[in-house]
Amino acid sequence: MMSAAWTLGPLLTVLLVVRLPGAQQQLLPGSCNFELGTCGYTSDPEYGTWSMNEEGHVITVDSALLKEQQQAVLVSPVLDHQYWSCVRLVYQITGGGSLQLFLRPDGDNFDYRMWTANQASDSWLIASVDLANSTTPYQVLLEGRPERGSGNSVAIFEIHIVTGYCIECNFEEHHLCGYSNSWNPNVNWYVGGSVARVPESHLPVNHSTHHQRGHYMYVDSVYAKHFQEVAKLSSPMTTVPLAGCLSFYYNRDQERGNIFSLFTRDQLGHYEDMWRPEVFATAGWTLVVFEVAFNSARGGYVAIDDISFSPEFCHTDTEPNFDPSIANCDFEDGLCLYHQEKTDSKEWSRVSVKPNAYRIGDHTTGVGCFLLVNTHFSSTPGYVGSTSWSPFTREPQVLPEEKVWSLTHTSRDVWTEVEITYMKPMLSKVVFVSICKNFWECGLAAIDDITVSLGDCQMTAGFLPGQCDFESGVCGYIQDKKGDKADWLRVRGHTPTSYTGPRGDHTTGVGYFMYIEASLMRPGHKARLLTSDLRGSSSPQCLILFYHMHGSGSGLLSMLLRRSDREQDALLWRRRGEQSVSWMRVMVDYQCDVRHQIIFEAIRGPSLRSDIAIDDISFKRGPCEDPGDFAPYSGFSEYFNEIEK
Repeated sequence: MMSAAWTLGPLLTVLLVVRLPGAQQQLLPGSCNFELGTCGYTSDPEYGTWSMNEEGHVITVDSALLKEQQQAVLVSPVLDHQYWSCVRLVYQITGGGSLQLFLRPDGDNFDYRMWTANQASDSWLIASVDLANSTTPYQVLLEGRPERGSGNSVAIFEIHIVTGYCIECNFEEHHLCGYSNSWNPNVNWYVGGSVARVPESHLPVNHSTHHQRGHYMYVDSVYAKHFQEVAKLSSPMTTVPLAGCLSFYYNRDQERGNIFSLFTRDQLGHYEDMWRPEVFATAGWTLVVFEVAFNSARGGYVAIDDISFSPEFCHTDTEPNFDPSIANCDFEDGLCLYHQEKTDSKEWSRVSVKPNAYRIGDHTTGVGCFLLVNTHFSSTPGYVGSTSWSPFTREPQVLPEEKVWSLTHTSRDVWTEVEITYMKPMLSKVVFVSICKNFWECGLAAIDDITVSLGDCQMTAGFLPGQCDFESGVCGYIQDKKGDKADWLRVRGHTPTSYTGPRGDHTTGVGYFMYIEASLMRPGHKARLLTSDLRGSSSPQCLILFYHMHGSGSGLLSMLLRRSDREQDALLWRRRGEQSVSWMRVMVDYQCDVRHQIIFEAIRGPSLRSDIAIDDISFKRGPCEDPGDFAPYSGFSEYFNEIEK
């Protein structure tokens, strides 16, 4: 019997449970098999009701019993698991519907979605969800949402919460920790080891218990019919980023007759070989794949057991010795680690633009700093370099550069987001280059808010509660129909009226934002956009908003707090009149320990040039890092078009 260990790269989501030989895992509070009751789980009274089966063992939400509600939410008792834990859920969706698992930290406004499923099945399925270690008590929420119509339901058979990582397994329990075999007509992974083990069997005994009563996973070549028949055993898709050491025990027979490999596979279907410790895994949800290929029916067997994980790296030489975030920079406090490539070159300058009606400011706040290049009067290209990664990469000691991205057309004087995914096995640095086509075609170029992180840019973070960029909808925000004369509109691109409104959104430059169209309103008319109900928190909250108020007739933009225990809305922040052609950031501290809503209220000004827009709303635990928007102006800057170096 041999053991093997590999290093998982930063932000890899692979989780395991270490078990004592021959012992069953101890279930933590919050576990329930629904045999004698609901174990402290209750239905949220604001939604539908989960119902216990008359014979026990199952709790269900059925579309026929929901009446007016669309979903039912099952809430656990308050849990205080300070160590990493794994939730294993046995469930079934019949007909059409979905099941989601949320985490509700104590004292937080929002619930955090950890897992979702919407595939109907004729049998029970198992899901594994990782819960990172935390000192904050929390509750687990299970939201069942069956589709309308008869025959649609969502059922839960049992909930098990155990200490450790979900990817860990010794294969002693019937659910196999959520590991699954990819079916092949000839070679497949099976559970090995049992009381009824055939004495003359060539397969090994269990590693955990060191006798025949234990279990392990194995694949045998006896039925292989083709060259390199492949059997795959996959872990559950992991849900929380992590880095560390993955280890397991394996046993091989006829090593020349089979190929044993370990891969990770991400949400995009990309495979990554894990045998080489210098290869780091990508960020995002990931699963581990054990793959065996047999050359013939005499290729022997491969068995694995006791998969475990440690946050400590397997070897010091496999631990990543770099931090890609050192290349992040918003240029607010200087050039970070960036520098002018040529000491006698001054094409690149760190500048700021005061709020005005003609030239946009920086992307970070609207009034901060960014890098600007002007090579019009220079005979050489403008360079700016970094000591870490980014769009131009090269080895520190090698002169040739590799171009990984370029832009040859104008971006309409709008900050535009660019995402570049690349892989380099060596240390590298970025070089931004600005080149004029000729003397007559040479404008200005600017960069701001550079971020570098591990992973594929296509691997999005998904839904983040408390954040809304309006790219995929309105995030549950509500139009106030009672006293309004108009609605907020979700659009992309520039607004139809000239000399008012943004040219593009703040998030990417080509995405969506919300705005009021002044031509559809009369002076003094207002539009209100309300967040969904927020639970309230005893700790301070920081509300961040990007707003756009450009136009000589700009009216009023306000943020208000509507508490459930008071009739009057409280003013949090307000701006009147034209502010800038740029998107401006505001950060507002507030505190409310009861259910409440935030209201974004826009009032049209005296003329058609009164469009007001908002974008990139986010809530964070306060207080705000920045003292807030205390800009003294409330209209045009007297220094139009001014750039400060």
